[in-house]
Amino acid sequence: MKKIVVFILVLGLLGSYGCKKYLSQVPADNITLDGTFETWATANQFLANVYSKVPDEYGQRDAGGGNNAGVWTCASDEAVITWPDRVANNINNGSWDANSSIASAYWSNYYQGIRAASVFIQKADGIKDISADQVAQHKAEARALRAIYYFYLMRIYGPVVLLGETPVSVDANLQMPRSSYDSCTAYVVSELSKAAADLPVAYGSLDQDGGRITKGVALAIRAQALMYAASPLFNGNTDYAAMKNRDGTQLISQTVDVGKWAVAAQAYHDFIAEFVPSVYDLNVETSGGVLDPYMSCKDAILTDWNKEAIFVRVANSIGPWQYALTPFHNGAPGGNDSRGGTAIDPTQQMVDAFFTANGRSIDDPLSGYQSSGYSTFQAPLDDQARSIYNPWVNREPRFYVNITYSNSLWLNTQNGKIYTDFTYHGNSGHSQTANDYSRTGYVARKAMGFGKWDFNNRTEPLLRLAEVYLNYAECLNESDPGNPDILKYLNLIRWRAGIPQYGDPSLPAPADQGAMRIALQKERRVELAFENNRYFDTRRWKIAEQTDAGPMYGLNIDYDLPDFTNVVAFETRVFNKQHYLFPIPSNDINNDKQLVQNTGW
Repeated sequence: MKKIVVFILVLGLLGSYGCKKYLSQVPADNITLDGTFETWATANQFLANVYSKVPDEYGQRDAGGGNNAGVWTCASDEAVITWPDRVANNINNGSWDANSSIASAYWSNYYQGIRAASVFIQKADGIKDISADQVAQHKAEARALRAIYYFYLMRIYGPVVLLGETPVSVDANLQMPRSSYDSCTAYVVSELSKAAADLPVAYGSLDQDGGRITKGVALAIRAQALMYAASPLFNGNTDYAAMKNRDGTQLISQTVDVGKWAVAAQAYHDFIAEFVPSVYDLNVETSGGVLDPYMSCKDAILTDWNKEAIFVRVANSIGPWQYALTPFHNGAPGGNDSRGGTAIDPTQQMVDAFFTANGRSIDDPLSGYQSSGYSTFQAPLDDQARSIYNPWVNREPRFYVNITYSNSLWLNTQNGKIYTDFTYHGNSGHSQTANDYSRTGYVARKAMGFGKWDFNNRTEPLLRLAEVYLNYAECLNESDPGNPDILKYLNLIRWRAGIPQYGDPSLPAPADQGAMRIALQKERRVELAFENNRYFDTRRWKIAEQTDAGPMYGLNIDYDLPDFTNVVAFETRVFNKQHYLFPIPSNDINNDKQLVQNTGW
């Protein structure tokens, strides 16, 4: 795998943990900062610390750690994490509050990165052994990272505290209010535009510089910030009418402004016009001169530095992630080749979201979906046709990219073929292990390679072009319904996935704005499955009270066939209005008298 300097953590620059003030967990001021910024070698190490706060979303078993690992996949309706002591389960059952460690984790971690970026921007002009243009570029990287970290905070907590340009002392007794969400967005957008002017479109050496912020990264996230500001959670949300600062400042707008969607759509339009296809393009692979949708979709995640990848993290937890995606195959050879954690288990709701091979939802009478029985069927990865339960037969290629189901061929065939059996007495069933079993009768496959699970040498895509296309189409549909680009970019995703496009003779296009909204949401759920988007999407759309509350379903894992295939509730989740945003940590509310808490907490 490509290794780069920017992700080498410099432990000597990290502050101590455990103090109550969120700014105490940033690079300590007792280091010799002027000496650090005399040469690029040491300044680059400092910049590496700024980069270290880019989230490592593959590390979800340890969500909220110093690497900002997300809790998002298994705290959404996509999946459940098997191990009961993981943070996602606390969020799902409602047993968390403003005093919980997860509430403070992202808050303090991202503010570490924000302050470190401000220190770098302030001190970088002292670097003596690189050119002024190089200094400007590296300051732009730090500026972009600072804005990105603010945006990541805003996705989680809503309006945040903007600290300004001058780094705040770690000993400061901050008495600062939150800025309104629109003010936060304006700051982030301005900073990313400013940074983009001094950032390269690409770097010359991926070995040394792959993973650094580029102009494309800055402008793509700029557009994303605008899209969030236009979304219902933050655009005219009267549920937050009482959320005001002490001086009466309204923190979230109370009037819907459709124009915000138009501004976001224009930002995406400009991004696509500038960077596609010269810099970024959908990952497309062929076999015998014909599109191979299964490998095209799978390798969009697996292949390092493919043209679809916009923002990636190099040093990441791909090994632990793949461990969590590898079923325990009792009696299988090879140890690490076939045994794992079986931890990221898709819900039946997620399994049912994938289209059938003719591009229709399973509840469409024309989909051909069969809810029972068995058929002889050859899945895209398999080399032979076998008896498969009908709900898993003739599904779209992305279903087979994302879902390990019972009697499917396991990906790693280095020590022979292994067929995963999740029935109670099957080789991956509940009877085989007290802990490493699927709670739903499925295991996720997204980003799982074809080799052994303990592979630690691959990049982690955080933002790819497929998401940009879907974002652009969504923003257009909300601001300019009927614009031909909506169908164009939605259909590009479906074409690459190997399913009929809307408007084909076999599949009518959505009839109006509402139908198109539903189609876009369905497509997004499938295309970006297990990529840490669904959690934020259901919240910004304000539908999480419907999607994330109540029973979550899976298969009847404590039985063999035929009862195994019965769909049953494995847990009942709690989601109330307060859960749309994380609470501001109690310690910081208590320390900073200007801070007001999010509604409901």
